[in-house]
Amino acid sequence: MPRAAALLLPLLLLTAMTSTACRRSETPASPAADTQAPAAPKVDPRRDLASYANVEALRLSALKLDLTVDFEQRRLIGSAELKLQRLDAAAKELVLDTRALEIAEVQAAVGEGAWQATSYKLDAADPVLGSALRIALPAGADRVRIAYRTSPEASGLQWLAPVQTAGKKQPFLFSQSQTIHARSWVPLQDTPGVRFTYEARIRTPKNLLAVMGAENEAKALLDGDYSFRMPQPIPSYLLALAVGELGFASTGPRSGIYAEPAMLERAAREFSDTEKMIEVAEKLYGPYRWGRYDLLILPPSFPFGGMENPRLTFASPTVIVGDKSLVSLVAHELAHSWSGNLVTNASWRDFWLNEGFTSYVTNRLMEAVYGRERGDIERVLEAEELKRDLPEVPEAQRALAGPPQEGDPDNFAGAVAYNRGSLFLYNLELAFGRERFDAFLREWFDRNAFTSRTTEDFLAFLDEHLLKAQPERFAPELARDWIYQPALPASTQFPASDAFEKVAQARNDWLDGRISASQLPLSAWSVLHWTYFLDGLPERVSASQLAELDAAARLTSSQNRFLLRSWLPLAIRHGYGAADEAVRQHLLTVGRMYYIRPVYQALLATEAGRARAKAIYAEARPGYHPIAQASIDKLIAEAEAEAQARAQAATKP
Repeated sequence: MPRAAALLLPLLLLTAMTSTACRRSETPASPAADTQAPAAPKVDPRRDLASYANVEALRLSALKLDLTVDFEQRRLIGSAELKLQRLDAAAKELVLDTRALEIAEVQAAVGEGAWQATSYKLDAADPVLGSALRIALPAGADRVRIAYRTSPEASGLQWLAPVQTAGKKQPFLFSQSQTIHARSWVPLQDTPGVRFTYEARIRTPKNLLAVMGAENEAKALLDGDYSFRMPQPIPSYLLALAVGELGFASTGPRSGIYAEPAMLERAAREFSDTEKMIEVAEKLYGPYRWGRYDLLILPPSFPFGGMENPRLTFASPTVIVGDKSLVSLVAHELAHSWSGNLVTNASWRDFWLNEGFTSYVTNRLMEAVYGRERGDIERVLEAEELKRDLPEVPEAQRALAGPPQEGDPDNFAGAVAYNRGSLFLYNLELAFGRERFDAFLREWFDRNAFTSRTTEDFLAFLDEHLLKAQPERFAPELARDWIYQPALPASTQFPASDAFEKVAQARNDWLDGRISASQLPLSAWSVLHWTYFLDGLPERVSASQLAELDAAARLTSSQNRFLLRSWLPLAIRHGYGAADEAVRQHLLTVGRMYYIRPVYQALLATEAGRARAKAIYAEARPGYHPIAQASIDKLIAEAEAEAQARAQAATKP
């Protein structure tokens, strides 16, 4: 994914920090013999509560889009043709997912026969899931064609005015379909358990280029009429479209960058290691099966660090800082070409199969390209984030997989799936050794390529291909603890790094007055080290100490958003007013949720901060993506409700 809070960690470590070791037990202890293994939830693991689609009767196998992009109306207008696989030969109704689509006409056909109008009904809209579209099917019908147009407020589309782009001259459109936003711009079976190929014809203003997560023509004529083909089957959340003033630069024989002309050259330099990463990933996990791997750099309102749309990763411009310090974005989204895009979670309940695997593979790629020290540091930061976040997560969401949950799957896509999933695989690696575990992962990807799988599918595969032969190394009961229990197993092995021990010692020396801020090894620290330093500061740190730190390291004026994500909330919590304008500018100019949510959360913790947060948000909200708007709306509403509850409690005798 997008990692809504993606650990797209910085790339290049400075050479001064050279001594790193990871203290590990070669064989994690198994649970005590009398430990009762938690049973798998007694539910249908393939049931997707976030979709209305009757996939047990009919399945989408191929999609054909014909859409016109209307920037004035902020709509896509056209048709979607769906080819269906009949699982129930007698099925008389097709149920699709939609959200705020205006349906003009529906037709059906049998085989290559003529189209004929058919009746349909849109159910009442649910605020999260949208409306079920119920289409009457004539006997034997296996194709439907739906004429429709999207809403100007479609949650999966963002329409940008020229002023919101880098070039300031042309409008811009981009989609974001994960998790269940594809239904807001295409009527379809919006569930990761269904995969389909697609073709598309997209009509645009003639001075703009359309690109999709499909086969693109880098040197396409700007004629306003573009055709696309995606020959590999994908789930709906990987449907992707963007339209804007775009140029292209190559970074290798099968990789390149699409970006607005104003940032194209900088982006190409920043991501020049892309081809090398593809080669490393192939050596570890098998061939890259998607043809090309290109990146599209989006405007700053993109709500995520990256989105792993096949053939065309969408990326935030916040990773372009001039020193390649944040381009592990490429490693993460590239890793999805195996974990997520190739082998996909069957429902959002199994989200960790996408993101936990991808986080693990990302660390392996970073280590292979930039050295063992780098990989160890990445793993430590992941583990530290998990330790901080897990106690704050509702207990029902701390396990990797529980019963399917009703509600918005966007709310369940948190750091547990990423970091706990990655740590689970790391512990399996320690138990069985890298060589054997790498072969196991590659076999998982090869045997399940272009399919959607459940947690239970993975557990069965794990039992059969790894645990059964040597249960003394990692007991099957322990694997199920990792999956189904809210607490981490007592035997969990955590990564360590000497580089961070040195950072911690320097932090303590500064806090205790043994050294000044100017005596910290500022030139030797990368943004990774600074993040670890800042995130570990205790509540007793004072505003004057922060001022000293800022004067020495110029943190407030940093253009590195990853660093500001840690620094600005710290400044807010401790009343360091010199960062106030930087807080405002950060929230006004960036729409990536991973960078703005912690700042809003820090502001919302106090009465004065809430007033300030609401004032800034009123100004910033029009420039945020609908997904980010919904996220911050919820944060503010929850903070207001908590404040009211405290006020009411204080007035009671």
